[in-house]
Amino acid sequence: MGEVSIIGLDLAKTVFQAHGADSSGAVVFRKKLRRDQLLAFFAGQPRCLVAMEACAGAHFWSREIAALGHETRLIPPSYVKPFVKRQKNDMADAEAICEAAQRPTMRFVAPKSAEAQGAAVVFRTRDLLVRQRTQLINALRGHLAEFGFVVRQGPGHVSRLIELTQDPTSGLPDQARPILEIVAQSLQQLEAKIALLDREIAARSKADPVAMRLMTIPGIGPIVATALVALAPPASTFRRGRDFAAWVGLTPRQHSSGGKERLGRISKMGERSLRRLLILGASSAAKVAAREPSRASPWLAGLLARKPRMLVTVALANKIARIVWALMAHGGSYRAPAATA
Repeated sequence: MGEVSIIGLDLAKTVFQAHGADSSGAVVFRKKLRRDQLLAFFAGQPRCLVAMEACAGAHFWSREIAALGHETRLIPPSYVKPFVKRQKNDMADAEAICEAAQRPTMRFVAPKSAEAQGAAVVFRTRDLLVRQRTQLINALRGHLAEFGFVVRQGPGHVSRLIELTQDPTSGLPDQARPILEIVAQSLQQLEAKIALLDREIAARSKADPVAMRLMTIPGIGPIVATALVALAPPASTFRRGRDFAAWVGLTPRQHSSGGKERLGRISKMGERSLRRLLILGASSAAKVAAREPSRASPWLAGLLARKPRMLVTVALANKIARIVWALMAHGGSYRAPAATA
């Protein structure tokens, strides 16, 4: 049995499982650790590679263990699963992490700093509040429809829903009106909080030079640009723009065999918040191009003439993602391609 050279660590809230192996892959130790024992244990280990799944708390523990002199690597959980032998438990998971980290072709997740994680909180919070706002709008719309009030869909018509709950002549039952007013007040409070977060994001976009350069791309606004800076891995993680677009999940899922290529819907991998924002930005740009074809690029105008709108939107989001990677990797601002004669 040699000296430990790699440790697979299965993370948890309270009880952690460590699997140590030497350079040949032979087992050196299997050990359970409580949360308060973890850092003391690694402080007593010789300098080695520590691998973990990229799950909740992984970036924090990566920073803490790296500060003790170890090399840390984070692996996507889906890449660890094939190495789990038979039954799933903490010991098997730690061993699978250790084995996966030794594969020469394994892909790893870039660890994030505390500042990068802190910058992402505003987007997580905004997404949560937007979902809650949608739930309240749907609830209010559904309750009012029960009493014969039907309002057009879309955030622009929410004010009409609120007016109906506050109008004493609307004919709502006295038992329902105060309850619906609570829903309407909660909706207004959420609107104010979302507007506050939007102002914070806009201020951050103006203070960040990378975000300012990204906003020169059609379809990229302050929210998308700041989210890309905060949530996307470093551009050096990817060899080219296509790899970044594939990581976001904007490329077709493959199920090819026997030399026959079979492409399906987009893979929806990577950061789903970024994917959704890129598709929303592309949708806005596609609407402008459809309304004013003279301002659209020949590529976009040709697609809109031949393909369904949603398919064109996803294709445009893929293209925007590749342009984003180019600007983040090589600098500069977006320049529209010159029109051909």
